Amino acid sequence: MAKQMVSESARRRRRPTKQGAVLSEKLIVDTALRLLRHHGSAGLSVRRLGVALGADPSTLYRYFDGIDDLTLAIADELIGRSFHGWEPTGDWWRDLHSLGIRSHAAYLDHPQAAVLSASRVSGRTSEKSAVETILGILREAGFPDGAAVRLYRAYVDQMLAFAALDGAELALPDAVRESDRQLWRSSYAQLPAETHPHIAATADLLVDLSERSAYPNALELLLDGARAVLHRLDSTRGTTTP
Repeated sequence: MAKQMVSESARRRRRPTKQGAVLSEKLIVDTALRLLRHHGSAGLSVRRLGVALGADPSTLYRYFDGIDDLTLAIADELIGRSFHGWEPTGDWWRDLHSLGIRSHAAYLDHPQAAVLSASRVSGRTSEKSAVETILGILREAGFPDGAAVRLYRAYVDQMLAFAALDGAELALPDAVRESDRQLWRSSYAQLPAETHPHIAATADLLVDLSERSAYPNALELLLDGARAVLHRLDSTRGTTTP
């Protein structure tokens, strides 16, 4: 007789954990994010998850294939949080700018998770929705498909690169991070104009920028460049962009 198949929902835990919660993918992802915040990527393990959830560690495999599969779910969760509550305005520049800032902030709310997941492709629901939304904004703005895809990749990869970079900085011990920032004041800001005229002329600006992410500036440069591309395309087509 053929082996009876058990549905995915039937395999999942129905009884509450020791903490009184009923297990779900969301609960596991939220718990994993908490572990990453406190212990870093090295602290994310099946054993630690089991302890934190108050459940047998093997229970994780009812929901995920393993830690790597959970990592993809974490990546998708961060993407979903980026879009939560966002509404398009119809102005492609403003929409992509607000999405970029929201996405970067969502990743930096969980810097250890940003470092772990920014380079991954989840293939899950939130990621697919994000790809569809961003491509739709670009195509509806008038970018041809080839240009839309290239801009999509540059836009997303820029945000993820800054999320990983800034997340790695935030994940450093406080003393190390502050020591790095102090070097801008104690070293670069003290260089004489005779030997380093350009650094000396801009020292205050360099110190100021070291206190925050360069992502907003980089995002505006990318979008302004995209707008210039669109103007050229419209000129070639014999139309004028407002």
